[in-house]
Amino acid sequence: MALLLKNGRVVDPSKGTDEVADIVIRDGVIVEIGHDLTIPKGETLDVSEKVILPGLVDLHTHLREPGREDEETIFSGTAAAARGGFTAVCAMPNTDPVCDNGSKVRFVVERAAEEGLVRVYPIGAVTKGQAGEQLAEIGDMRAEGAVAFSDDGHSISSAGMARVAMDYLKAFDAVMVSHCEDTSLSRPGVVNEGVVSTRLGLPGWPAAAEEVMVARDIRLSELTGCRVHLAHLSTARSVDLVREAKARGVRVTCEVTPHHLFLDEDALVSYDTNLKMNPPLRTAADRHALVEGLLDGTVDAIATDHAPHAPHEKELEFELAPFGTTGLETALSLVNTHLVATGRLSWNDVARLMSSGPRAVFGLPRVRIEPGQVADITVVDPEARVEVAADSFVSASRNSAFIGQRLLGRASEVLVGGYFALKGGKVVDR
Repeated sequence: MALLLKNGRVVDPSKGTDEVADIVIRDGVIVEIGHDLTIPKGETLDVSEKVILPGLVDLHTHLREPGREDEETIFSGTAAAARGGFTAVCAMPNTDPVCDNGSKVRFVVERAAEEGLVRVYPIGAVTKGQAGEQLAEIGDMRAEGAVAFSDDGHSISSAGMARVAMDYLKAFDAVMVSHCEDTSLSRPGVVNEGVVSTRLGLPGWPAAAEEVMVARDIRLSELTGCRVHLAHLSTARSVDLVREAKARGVRVTCEVTPHHLFLDEDALVSYDTNLKMNPPLRTAADRHALVEGLLDGTVDAIATDHAPHAPHEKELEFELAPFGTTGLETALSLVNTHLVATGRLSWNDVARLMSSGPRAVFGLPRVRIEPGQVADITVVDPEARVEVAADSFVSASRNSAFIGQRLLGRASEVLVGGYFALKGGKVVDR
Protein backbone atom coordinates (compact mmCIF):
# COMPACT_ATOMS: atom_id res chain seq x y z
CA MET A 1 0.00 0.00 0.00
CA ALA A 2 1.27 3.47 -0.88
CA LEU A 3 -0.16 6.66 0.59
CA LEU A 4 0.75 10.31 0.13
CA LEU A 5 -0.34 12.85 2.73
CA LYS A 6 -0.21 16.25 1.04
CA ASN A 7 0.35 19.68 2.54
CA GLY A 8 -0.08 18.85 6.23
CA ARG A 9 1.52 20.74 9.09
CA VAL A 10 4.01 18.17 10.41
CA VAL A 11 4.78 18.55 14.15
CA ASP A 12 7.30 16.28 15.86
CA PRO A 13 8.94 17.44 19.13
CA SER A 14 11.61 14.73 18.95
CA LYS A 15 13.12 16.51 15.95
CA GLY A 16 11.89 20.05 16.53
CA THR A 17 9.82 19.78 13.35
CA ASP A 18 6.95 22.17 12.68
CA GLU A 19 6.49 22.74 8.96
CA VAL A 20 4.10 22.13 6.09
CA ALA A 21 5.25 19.07 4.15
CA ASP A 22 4.21 15.96 2.24
CA ILE A 23 4.67 12.44 3.63
CA VAL A 24 4.98 9.27 1.55
CA ILE A 25 4.10 5.99 3.29
CA ARG A 26 4.70 2.61 1.73
CA ASP A 27 4.05 -0.81 3.29
CA GLY A 28 3.45 0.77 6.69
CA VAL A 29 6.68 2.77 6.79
CA ILE A 30 7.41 6.45 6.17
CA VAL A 31 9.71 6.52 3.16
CA GLU A 32 9.95 10.21 2.26
CA ILE A 33 9.12 13.66 3.65
CA GLY A 34 9.41 16.72 1.46
CA HIS A 35 7.59 19.20 -0.75
CA ASP A 36 5.70 18.78 -4.01
CA LEU A 37 5.97 15.00 -3.75
CA THR A 38 3.99 12.60 -5.95
CA ILE A 39 3.52 8.83 -6.10
CA PRO A 40 2.96 6.81 -9.29
CA LYS A 41 0.49 4.44 -7.66
CA GLY A 42 -1.54 4.53 -4.47
CA GLU A 43 -3.74 7.04 -2.68
CA THR A 44 -3.16 10.76 -2.28
CA LEU A 45 -4.92 12.49 0.60
CA ASP A 46 -4.93 16.28 0.85
CA VAL A 47 -4.53 17.27 4.51
CA SER A 48 -4.11 20.99 4.00
CA GLU A 49 -4.88 23.06 7.12
CA LYS A 50 -4.52 19.92 9.24
CA VAL A 51 -1.88 18.99 11.82
CA ILE A 52 0.10 15.74 11.54
CA LEU A 53 1.34 14.40 14.88
CA PRO A 54 3.25 11.30 15.99
CA GLY A 55 0.56 8.81 16.96
CA LEU A 56 -1.11 9.68 20.26
CA VAL A 57 -1.06 7.14 23.09
CA ASP A 58 -3.27 6.92 26.19
CA LEU A 59 -1.51 5.68 29.31
CA HIS A 60 -4.73 4.98 31.22
CA THR A 61 -7.59 3.12 29.52
CA HIS A 62 -10.11 0.68 30.99
CA LEU A 63 -11.11 -1.75 28.25
CA ARG A 64 -13.18 -3.96 30.64
CA GLU A 65 -12.53 -7.19 28.70
CA PRO A 66 -12.62 -9.84 30.06
CA GLY A 67 -15.60 -9.75 32.39
CA ARG A 68 -17.56 -6.57 31.66
CA GLU A 69 -18.13 -6.68 27.94
CA ASP A 70 -21.46 -4.92 28.51
CA GLU A 71 -19.41 -1.80 29.37
CA GLU A 72 -16.60 -2.09 26.81
CA THR A 73 -14.68 -4.61 24.74
CA ILE A 74 -11.23 -4.52 23.24
CA PHE A 75 -12.88 -3.93 19.86
CA SER A 76 -15.21 -1.13 20.96
CA GLY A 77 -12.59 0.48 23.19
CA THR A 78 -9.96 0.56 20.46
CA ALA A 79 -12.56 1.89 18.02
CA ALA A 80 -13.21 4.72 20.51
CA ALA A 81 -9.47 5.27 20.76
CA ALA A 82 -9.14 5.55 16.99
CA ARG A 83 -12.02 8.00 16.81
CA GLY A 84 -10.33 10.09 19.47
CA GLY A 85 -7.02 10.18 17.60
CA PHE A 86 -5.07 7.55 19.52
CA THR A 87 -2.86 4.99 17.81
CA ALA A 88 -2.25 3.07 21.06
CA VAL A 89 -3.72 2.59 24.52
CA CYS A 90 -2.43 1.08 27.75
CA ALA A 91 -5.05 -1.26 29.22
CA MET A 92 -5.55 -1.22 32.99
CA PRO A 93 -5.73 -4.60 34.77
CA ASN A 94 -8.90 -4.20 36.87
CA THR A 95 -10.88 -6.58 34.67
CA ASP A 96 -12.84 -9.61 35.86
CA PRO A 97 -10.79 -11.65 36.50
CA VAL A 98 -7.99 -9.25 37.35
CA CYS A 99 -5.06 -9.30 34.92
CA ASP A 100 -2.54 -10.59 37.46
CA ASN A 101 -0.59 -13.37 35.72
CA GLY A 102 1.10 -14.14 32.43
CA SER A 103 -1.78 -16.03 30.84
CA LYS A 104 -4.17 -13.12 31.41
CA VAL A 105 -1.71 -10.66 29.90
CA ARG A 106 -1.37 -13.03 26.94
CA PHE A 107 -5.15 -13.05 26.53
CA VAL A 108 -5.18 -9.25 26.19
CA VAL A 109 -2.28 -9.30 23.73
CA GLU A 110 -3.86 -12.01 21.57
CA ARG A 111 -7.34 -10.52 21.72
CA ALA A 112 -5.99 -7.12 20.75
CA ALA A 113 -4.15 -8.67 17.80
CA GLU A 114 -7.43 -10.21 16.63
CA GLU A 115 -9.90 -7.42 17.41
CA GLY A 116 -8.02 -4.22 18.17
CA LEU A 117 -8.07 -1.27 15.78
CA VAL A 118 -5.12 0.39 17.54
CA ARG A 119 -2.16 -0.98 19.49
CA VAL A 120 -2.92 -2.26 23.00
CA TYR A 121 -0.24 -2.39 25.69
CA PRO A 122 -1.36 -4.37 28.77
CA ILE A 123 -0.69 -3.19 32.31
CA GLY A 124 -0.48 -5.97 34.90
CA ALA A 125 -1.68 -5.91 38.50
CA VAL A 126 0.87 -5.32 41.27
CA THR A 127 -0.85 -7.65 43.74
CA LYS A 128 -2.94 -10.80 43.27
CA GLY A 129 -6.54 -9.88 42.66
CA GLN A 130 -5.54 -6.27 43.38
CA ALA A 131 -6.14 -7.15 47.03
CA GLY A 132 -2.94 -5.49 48.23
CA GLU A 133 -1.73 -8.56 50.10
CA GLN A 134 0.49 -10.74 47.86
CA LEU A 135 2.64 -9.85 44.88
CA ALA A 136 1.23 -10.86 41.52
CA GLU A 137 3.31 -12.80 38.98
CA ILE A 138 5.37 -9.80 37.88
CA GLY A 139 8.05 -11.71 35.96
CA ASP A 140 5.58 -13.80 33.97
CA MET A 141 3.50 -10.76 33.07
CA ARG A 142 6.59 -8.82 32.04
CA ALA A 143 7.62 -11.70 29.79
CA GLU A 144 4.17 -11.75 28.15
CA GLY A 145 4.23 -8.04 27.36
CA ALA A 146 3.04 -6.05 30.39
CA VAL A 147 4.48 -2.54 30.04
CA ALA A 148 3.80 -1.40 33.63
CA PHE A 149 2.08 -2.56 36.82
CA SER A 150 -0.79 -1.06 38.80
CA ASP A 151 -3.58 -1.83 41.24
CA ASP A 152 -5.48 1.11 39.73
CA GLY A 153 -8.97 1.40 41.10
CA HIS A 154 -7.49 0.27 44.40
CA SER A 155 -4.75 1.74 46.53
CA ILE A 156 -2.00 -0.39 48.08
CA SER A 157 -2.82 0.73 51.60
CA SER A 158 0.15 -0.94 53.33
CA ALA A 159 3.36 1.05 52.97
CA GLY A 160 5.28 -2.16 53.64
CA MET A 161 3.55 -3.95 50.77
CA ALA A 162 4.13 -0.97 48.48
CA ARG A 163 7.82 -0.99 49.39
CA VAL A 164 8.14 -4.73 48.69
CA ALA A 165 6.41 -4.23 45.34
CA MET A 166 8.73 -1.40 44.38
CA ASP A 167 11.82 -3.40 45.34
CA TYR A 168 10.60 -6.25 43.15
CA LEU A 169 9.59 -4.05 40.23
CA LYS A 170 12.97 -2.28 40.34
CA ALA A 171 14.63 -5.62 39.56
CA PHE A 172 12.67 -5.71 36.29
CA ASP A 173 13.19 -1.98 35.63
CA ALA A 174 9.40 -1.82 35.61
CA VAL A 175 7.14 1.13 36.44
CA MET A 176 4.60 1.07 39.25
CA VAL A 177 1.50 3.11 38.46
CA SER A 178 0.15 4.38 41.75
CA HIS A 179 -3.52 4.99 42.50
CA CYS A 180 -3.05 7.54 45.28
CA GLU A 181 -5.96 7.20 47.68
CA ASP A 182 -5.89 6.68 51.43
CA THR A 183 -9.28 5.01 51.77
CA SER A 184 -9.31 5.57 55.54
CA LEU A 185 -9.60 9.28 54.65
CA SER A 186 -11.60 9.12 51.41
CA ARG A 187 -14.39 6.71 52.30
CA PRO A 188 -17.37 7.11 52.22
CA GLY A 189 -16.72 10.30 50.25
CA VAL A 190 -18.11 10.73 46.75
CA VAL A 191 -17.24 14.40 46.01
CA ASN A 192 -14.49 16.80 47.03
CA GLU A 193 -14.73 17.75 50.69
CA GLY A 194 -15.52 21.43 51.12
CA VAL A 195 -18.21 24.03 50.68
CA VAL A 196 -19.74 22.26 47.66
CA SER A 197 -20.03 18.87 49.38
CA THR A 198 -21.74 20.58 52.31
CA ARG A 199 -24.12 22.45 50.04
CA LEU A 200 -25.00 19.28 48.11
CA GLY A 201 -25.36 17.16 51.23
CA LEU A 202 -22.95 14.53 49.86
CA PRO A 203 -20.11 12.82 51.78
CA GLY A 204 -16.82 14.65 51.29
CA TRP A 205 -13.48 13.25 50.07
CA PRO A 206 -10.59 15.44 51.26
CA ALA A 207 -7.68 16.38 49.03
CA ALA A 208 -5.40 15.01 51.75
CA ALA A 209 -6.56 11.46 50.93
CA GLU A 210 -4.66 11.79 47.66
CA GLU A 211 -1.79 13.94 48.86
CA VAL A 212 -0.61 11.73 51.72
CA MET A 213 -0.30 8.79 49.33
CA VAL A 214 1.48 10.90 46.72
CA ALA A 215 3.99 11.90 49.40
CA ARG A 216 4.36 8.30 50.59
CA ASP A 217 4.96 6.83 47.15
CA ILE A 218 7.43 9.55 46.23
CA ARG A 219 9.37 8.77 49.39
CA LEU A 220 9.25 5.02 48.67
CA SER A 221 10.50 5.68 45.14
CA GLU A 222 13.45 7.52 46.68
CA LEU A 223 14.06 4.62 49.04
CA THR A 224 13.89 1.83 46.45
CA GLY A 225 14.95 3.54 43.22
CA CYS A 226 11.82 2.17 41.54
CA ARG A 227 10.21 4.25 38.83
CA VAL A 228 6.78 5.41 40.03
CA HIS A 229 4.08 6.96 37.87
CA LEU A 230 1.31 8.78 39.75
CA ALA A 231 -2.06 8.34 38.07
CA HIS A 232 -4.84 10.92 37.64
CA LEU A 233 -3.52 13.65 39.99
CA SER A 234 -6.24 16.08 40.97
CA THR A 235 -4.92 18.58 43.55
CA ALA A 236 -2.55 21.52 43.57
CA ARG A 237 -0.51 20.08 46.43
CA SER A 238 -0.04 16.78 44.57
CA VAL A 239 1.48 18.67 41.64
CA ASP A 240 3.70 20.63 44.04
CA LEU A 241 4.93 17.38 45.59
CA VAL A 242 5.86 15.99 42.17
CA ARG A 243 7.56 19.25 41.20
CA GLU A 244 9.65 19.15 44.39
CA ALA A 245 10.48 15.46 43.91
CA LYS A 246 11.65 15.94 40.33
CA ALA A 247 13.89 18.79 41.48
CA ARG A 248 15.54 16.27 43.85
CA GLY A 249 16.01 13.75 41.05
CA VAL A 250 13.37 11.25 42.18
CA ARG A 251 12.29 8.83 39.44
CA VAL A 252 8.66 9.94 39.50
CA THR A 253 6.29 10.88 36.69
CA CYS A 254 2.62 11.84 36.67
CA GLU A 255 -0.47 12.28 34.54
CA VAL A 256 -3.60 14.42 34.65
CA THR A 257 -6.96 13.83 32.98
CA PRO A 258 -9.10 16.13 30.82
CA HIS A 259 -11.97 15.95 33.32
CA HIS A 260 -9.75 17.23 36.13
CA LEU A 261 -8.24 19.87 33.84
CA PHE A 262 -11.49 21.27 32.47
CA LEU A 263 -14.15 20.60 35.13
CA ASP A 264 -14.34 21.38 38.84
CA GLU A 265 -16.66 20.72 41.76
CA ASP A 266 -18.98 23.60 40.85
CA ALA A 267 -20.32 21.45 37.97
CA LEU A 268 -21.77 19.00 40.51
CA VAL A 269 -24.80 21.17 41.23
CA SER A 270 -26.65 19.06 38.65
CA TYR A 271 -26.04 15.82 40.60
CA ASP A 272 -25.11 14.29 37.23
CA THR A 273 -23.55 10.91 38.02
CA ASN A 274 -21.38 11.19 34.90
CA LEU A 275 -19.46 13.78 36.96
CA LYS A 276 -18.71 11.29 39.73
CA MET A 277 -14.98 10.55 39.49
CA ASN A 278 -12.20 8.82 41.38
CA PRO A 279 -10.50 11.04 42.42
CA PRO A 280 -13.36 13.54 42.53
CA LEU A 281 -13.55 16.84 40.71
CA ARG A 282 -11.68 19.35 42.87
CA THR A 283 -11.72 23.14 43.22
CA ALA A 284 -11.14 25.70 40.50
CA ALA A 285 -7.79 26.50 42.15
CA ASP A 286 -6.77 22.85 41.88
CA ARG A 287 -7.81 22.77 38.24
CA HIS A 288 -5.70 25.83 37.44
CA ALA A 289 -2.72 24.28 39.25
CA LEU A 290 -2.98 21.16 37.05
CA VAL A 291 -2.84 23.36 33.95
CA GLU A 292 0.22 25.14 35.33
CA GLY A 293 1.81 21.73 35.84
CA LEU A 294 1.32 21.04 32.13
CA LEU A 295 2.86 24.35 31.16
CA ASP A 296 5.98 24.10 33.33
CA GLY A 297 6.73 20.45 32.51
CA THR A 298 5.89 18.96 35.90
CA VAL A 299 3.12 16.83 34.36
CA ASP A 300 4.40 14.22 31.91
CA ALA A 301 1.18 13.16 30.21
CA ILE A 302 -2.46 13.87 29.61
CA ALA A 303 -4.25 10.54 30.09
CA THR A 304 -7.96 9.87 29.72
CA ASP A 305 -8.72 7.38 32.53
CA HIS A 306 -11.41 6.16 30.13
CA ALA A 307 -13.84 4.39 32.48
CA PRO A 308 -16.94 3.12 30.66
CA HIS A 309 -20.06 2.08 32.58
CA ALA A 310 -23.40 0.63 31.49
CA PRO A 311 -26.36 3.06 31.53
CA HIS A 312 -28.22 1.29 34.35
CA GLU A 313 -25.18 1.71 36.62
CA LYS A 314 -24.95 5.48 36.15
CA GLU A 315 -28.72 5.89 36.54
CA LEU A 316 -28.47 5.10 40.28
CA GLU A 317 -28.49 7.69 43.05
CA PHE A 318 -25.27 9.72 43.16
CA GLU A 319 -23.86 7.94 46.21
CA LEU A 320 -24.52 4.48 44.69
CA ALA A 321 -23.40 5.09 41.10
CA PRO A 322 -19.91 3.93 40.08
CA PHE A 323 -17.03 6.36 39.66
CA GLY A 324 -15.75 7.27 36.20
CA THR A 325 -16.29 8.88 32.81
CA THR A 326 -15.45 7.89 29.27
CA GLY A 327 -12.66 9.95 27.76
CA LEU A 328 -11.03 8.53 24.65
CA GLU A 329 -13.32 10.26 22.16
CA THR A 330 -13.27 13.71 23.73
CA ALA A 331 -9.73 14.22 25.11
CA LEU A 332 -8.10 15.67 22.00
CA SER A 333 -11.02 18.00 21.27
CA LEU A 334 -11.00 19.25 24.85
CA VAL A 335 -7.27 19.93 24.81
CA ASN A 336 -7.56 21.82 21.52
CA THR A 337 -10.58 23.82 22.67
CA HIS A 338 -9.29 24.91 26.06
CA LEU A 339 -5.52 25.01 25.65
CA VAL A 340 -4.40 25.13 22.00
CA ALA A 341 -7.08 27.43 20.58
CA THR A 342 -6.58 29.77 23.56
CA GLY A 343 -2.83 29.92 22.99
CA ARG A 344 -1.76 28.22 26.21
CA LEU A 345 -0.33 25.12 24.53
CA SER A 346 1.27 24.66 21.12
CA TRP A 347 0.83 21.58 18.95
CA ASN A 348 4.38 20.73 19.88
CA ASP A 349 3.24 20.66 23.52
CA VAL A 350 0.29 18.44 22.61
CA ALA A 351 2.63 15.98 20.89
CA ARG A 352 4.85 16.00 23.98
CA LEU A 353 1.99 15.45 26.43
CA MET A 354 -0.03 12.95 24.41
CA SER A 355 2.62 11.10 22.39
CA SER A 356 6.35 11.33 23.17
CA GLY A 357 5.96 12.06 26.90
CA PRO A 358 3.62 9.15 27.63
CA ARG A 359 5.78 6.78 25.59
CA ALA A 360 8.84 7.76 27.60
CA VAL A 361 7.00 7.12 30.90
CA PHE A 362 6.45 3.41 30.16
CA GLY A 363 9.34 2.93 27.73
CA LEU A 364 7.01 2.28 24.80
CA PRO A 365 8.39 2.18 21.25
CA ARG A 366 9.26 5.67 20.07
CA VAL A 367 7.16 7.11 17.28
CA ARG A 368 8.75 9.74 15.07
CA ILE A 369 7.76 11.31 11.79
CA GLU A 370 10.84 10.63 9.70
CA PRO A 371 11.88 8.25 6.92
CA GLY A 372 12.36 4.67 8.05
CA GLN A 373 9.88 4.94 10.93
CA VAL A 374 6.66 2.96 11.29
CA ALA A 375 3.72 5.13 10.22
CA ASP A 376 1.76 5.55 13.46
CA ILE A 377 0.27 8.96 12.74
CA THR A 378 -2.56 11.16 14.03
CA VAL A 379 -4.00 13.81 11.71
CA VAL A 380 -5.98 16.57 13.43
CA ASP A 381 -8.50 18.97 11.93
CA PRO A 382 -8.16 21.83 14.45
CA GLU A 383 -11.14 23.79 13.10
CA ALA A 384 -13.70 20.97 13.07
CA ARG A 385 -16.82 21.66 15.12
CA VAL A 386 -17.75 18.92 17.57
CA GLU A 387 -20.91 18.54 19.62
CA VAL A 388 -20.63 15.90 22.32
CA ALA A 389 -23.87 13.92 22.14
CA ALA A 390 -24.82 10.68 23.88
CA ASP A 391 -25.67 9.01 20.56
CA SER A 392 -22.39 10.03 18.90
CA PHE A 393 -20.01 7.64 20.68
CA VAL A 394 -18.52 4.48 19.21
CA SER A 395 -17.56 3.29 22.69
CA ALA A 396 -19.97 0.71 24.09
CA SER A 397 -20.75 3.19 26.91
CA ARG A 398 -22.04 6.75 26.94
CA ASN A 399 -21.14 8.03 30.41
CA SER A 400 -19.25 11.12 29.30
CA ALA A 401 -18.86 14.07 31.66
CA PHE A 402 -18.92 16.41 28.64
CA ILE A 403 -22.25 15.54 26.99
CA GLY A 404 -23.84 18.69 25.59
CA GLN A 405 -20.60 20.62 25.18
CA ARG A 406 -19.54 22.17 21.88
CA LEU A 407 -15.86 21.68 21.20
CA LEU A 408 -13.31 22.62 18.55
CA GLY A 409 -11.07 20.17 16.71
CA ARG A 410 -10.98 16.42 16.26
CA ALA A 411 -8.91 13.69 14.68
CA SER A 412 -9.70 13.22 11.00
CA GLU A 413 -7.28 10.38 10.22
CA VAL A 414 -5.41 7.81 12.31
CA LEU A 415 -2.81 5.53 10.78
CA VAL A 416 -1.55 2.48 12.68
CA GLY A 417 1.34 0.77 10.95
CA GLY A 418 0.47 2.73 7.82
CA TYR A 419 -3.14 1.52 7.66
CA PHE A 420 -6.20 3.60 8.41
CA ALA A 421 -7.96 3.08 11.72
CA LEU A 422 -9.78 6.38 11.17
CA LYS A 423 -10.42 8.08 7.85
CA GLY A 424 -12.47 11.19 7.26
CA GLY A 425 -13.46 11.08 10.92
CA LYS A 426 -14.97 7.61 10.56
CA VAL A 427 -13.62 4.45 12.17
CA VAL A 428 -12.24 1.93 9.66
CA ASP A 429 -13.00 -1.64 10.75
CA ARG A 430 -10.20 -3.81 9.46
